[in-house]
This record gives sequence, C-alpha cells and structure tokens, in this order.
Amino acid sequence: MAAHREAAHRKPRQRLFTGPAARRAATLALAGAAAATVLDGAAQADPRLTPAQVEAKVDRLYHDAEVATEEYNGAKERSAEAERSLDALRDEAARGTERLNAARDALGAFAAAQYRSAGIDPAVRLALSSDPDQYLERASFEDRAGDRQAGALNGVRRQAADLARLRARAQGELAVLAARRADLEQHKDAVRTKLADARRLLATLTAAQRADYERSADAAHGGSGVRADRGTPRGSVAAPNARAAQAVAFAYGALGKPYVWGASGPASFDCSGLTQAAWRAAGISLPRTTYTQINAGRRVARSELVPGDLVFFYSGVTHVGLYIGGGQMIHAPRPGAPVRIAPISQMPFAGATRVA
Repeated sequence: MAAHREAAHRKPRQRLFTGPAARRAATLALAGAAAATVLDGAAQADPRLTPAQVEAKVDRLYHDAEVATEEYNGAKERSAEAERSLDALRDEAARGTERLNAARDALGAFAAAQYRSAGIDPAVRLALSSDPDQYLERASFEDRAGDRQAGALNGVRRQAADLARLRARAQGELAVLAARRADLEQHKDAVRTKLADARRLLATLTAAQRADYERSADAAHGGSGVRADRGTPRGSVAAPNARAAQAVAFAYGALGKPYVWGASGPASFDCSGLTQAAWRAAGISLPRTTYTQINAGRRVARSELVPGDLVFFYSGVTHVGLYIGGGQMIHAPRPGAPVRIAPISQMPFAGATRVA
C-alpha cells in the first residue's frame, strides 16, 4: 500500500486547464489544425497556372470587376436618392414643427385672453354696459372667435398628426438609407477583391509575360492601332445634331485620362461615368449605370449608328462606349487602360441607344 502511494507520488500529475487558460489552449489547438489543413491543401493544390491561363483568369476578373463596378454605381445612386429623400423629409418636418409651434403659441395666447375675461357673467356685462348694442355686437364677435378657436385647435391637432406621419416616414427612409449604404459597401468590397486578385495573378507573370498580356489586352480593347491622344483629328462622320457633337467633343477631350472605377470625371472615368459626363456636357442628364443608360433613349440598330449614340456590350449590359462613327467608339476600358478609341467589333455587342 505504501509502495502504491509512493508510485502515485512519483507519477506526474496532469493539470487540466480551466477558464481563460482552457480557452487559449483550445484556440491554439484549432489554429494549429487550421494551419495543418491549409498546408495540406497547398501541398495538394493544382499545378502552377500557365501564362495563358493566368491571362484568361485576369481578363475574367477584370470583367467581373466591371460588373461589380456598375452594381456599385447603381448602389451609390440609390444611396444618394435615399439620402436626398431623407433630407427632404427632415426639411419638411422642420417646417411643420415651426408651423405647429406658431399655431400652438397663437392658441395659447387666445386661451389666456379668454381666461382673463371669463370671470364676468355675460348678463352682468350686459347690465354694466353703457351701450347694449355695442355689447351684443362684441358678444357676437366673441362667439365667432370661439368658433375660430375651435378651428385653430383642430388645425393644431391635424398638424401634430401630419408631423408624426412625417417623422415616421423619415425613420423609414433612415432605415432604407442604412440598407443602401450596406449594399454600397458590399459592392465596393467586391470590386476591390476582384482587382486585388487580378493584380496578384499578374504578379505571378514575368515582366515579359506581363508586357505581352498588356499588348494583347490593348489590341482586344482597341490598342496601338486605334489608340489616340487628345490631338487626334475628329472622324469624317458628322454628328447628327449640336448636342451629339458636344458629347463627342467631350469624349475626345477625355482621351488618355485614366480608368478609375466609380469615377465620372473630370480627371478620371469608368465606362458609364465617361458617357454620363459626355452627355452632361451637352446638357442632357443620363442615369449612372450601363443597365439604366441603355433605357435612357431610343434603341437603334447597329446598322443605324451615328456619332453620339451609346453602344453597349456583353449579355449583362456591363460595358458602354460613345460611338464616334466609322465603326469606332471612345470608351474607358478597364483598370490600367486609359480612355481611348476602339472598334466596337472587339466586344460582344449588346445594343445601342440614341440619347438625342
């Protein structure tokens, strides 16, 4: 028995973690398991992508980023509309509060005056009056004033109810605005993620491979052969009217400016930002996104295009350019590619709209 106690004494005791120590131990164990999983997954990952596969993935990421950019632009526009609506409701509520306070003040003053004069019985006032006719005239006036007071009271009640409804609507708009802003952040994160993924993939290429990719991307979006700077002479096809000519002139003036997602000028543009800014310079307001701009005018066939028409691409209507004649357009292609002239045949044509 003593030997057993001695052996038990020599055997190291295992301490159990409790409280914070237990949580730290569990966290470290989970982290270690996760790291092992990641390393195991990396060991079993697909072989390194070929340059052609990288380029194809980058093209797809840029296209997805443009889709997300247009969704971001739409969310931004909806957020701005909700903010304007909320501001208008708040202004209206403020004016309603001022009117209600003024009506309450007037009603209070009337009630105070009535209280001060209510202590004399009407019969006594008639007996004391030196001019009964004048008293009766005054009494009739006071009856009418009482009717006005009742009307004023009802008016105050109506104004208070209207103000309560306005404030309820403002609270609703505030909730809408919060949702719009959350949607905006979600689309912003999507664009940033797509572009970051594209940059990481491009970084796996050699300098020569990246240069080859840029040259091929330029060619796909209207590269060296049709790229132009601001001094490029205008095409021979005349715009159909003065406003279309102004829009085209603006687009020529934007040549060479950088593509920046979410931008609508004056220093940088995305695709729909450029067309919106061009037509704004001509005095016409276009909506912000490709999928709303396509419905902003009269649809025209590809064979009927004239300078100033908006030309749209891809099945989701995710890219737009401004037609300048001769089968060419000016557009903001993608990150890293400035505003340039390109043939409309380089992308899947989705439709065209004539603004004016």
